[in-house]
Amino acid sequence: MAGRKPRRGPAASLASSADGAERDRPTAGAEDWAAWRDLRLRALAESPGAFGSTYARERLFAPSEWQDRLADPTSVSVLAEVDGVPAGLAGGYPDLPGLLHVVAMWVDPAARGRRVAAALLDAVEAWAAGRGLRLHLDVTTTNLAARRVYERYGFVATGERRPLREGAAEVVERLVLR
Repeated sequence: MAGRKPRRGPAASLASSADGAERDRPTAGAEDWAAWRDLRLRALAESPGAFGSTYARERLFAPSEWQDRLADPTSVSVLAEVDGVPAGLAGGYPDLPGLLHVVAMWVDPAARGRRVAAALLDAVEAWAAGRGLRLHLDVTTTNLAARRVYERYGFVATGERRPLREGAAEVVERLVLR
């Protein structure tokens, strides 16, 4: 992130903590599990062809599974709000040397076009940069709107493609942040 200007626009803000207090960190923690779960299940239901996981799988997770995922110190999870309403989420985990894999990226359709995606990516990028990591992600080849968002942010295609998940007709392409 060195030398990069933050892209966050005024319409999106990172979520406050579950008790409504202002957060001194942009990341979600175990206490945010219910908000994360609700938004994640909405994302999986609204955009089933965009994720490596499915609504049918994740709706069965126990609260402790959501909490454990958000408490993992080796990964990052971020919630965003628009006008005080949860409107987007993104996560990431280190998977390749020097890289953080951005996952679970989704913005509520009612909040799209309000710089929520950029706010989420800013927070994930800041977290990764603090650990010496660069970002990469997979985007479904048919999801042109998401691809445009990522390219505007500075991601470039690697040409590497694979199925979205085992047995899926959808194909994803890896993008890496310049």
